Amino acid sequence: MPFVRRDQDGRINAVSDTQAPSFDEAVEPGTPELTRFLAQMTAQDDLANTDLAFVRVLEDLLDVLIDKNVLLFTELPEEAQKKIMARQALRKRDNALNILQDEQP
Repeated sequence: MPFVRRDQDGRINAVSDTQAPSFDEAVEPGTPELTRFLAQMTAQDDLANTDLAFVRVLEDLLDVLIDKNVLLFTELPEEAQKKIMARQALRKRDNALNILQDEQP
């Protein structure tokens, strides 16, 4: 049976499969309120998953704009430059690791 935590307005704001100090109210599976809460969480997860893919699209767009000299990298705020360079370094590292894994017999 699921256990829920409620906010100050009495709405479910978290669910656990085990009873704990902040999860002390048991609710029947399939109750309308629990079903609505779980559906909302699924929708938020779906949106978060598309955020990751969208970040990659934005990175590629920035690369194109910079390559075509539409945008100068140095025109971006310093913090944005640091974040872009960090992601590029991580991507290069991951690509290098994938190449090494592909070469193993």
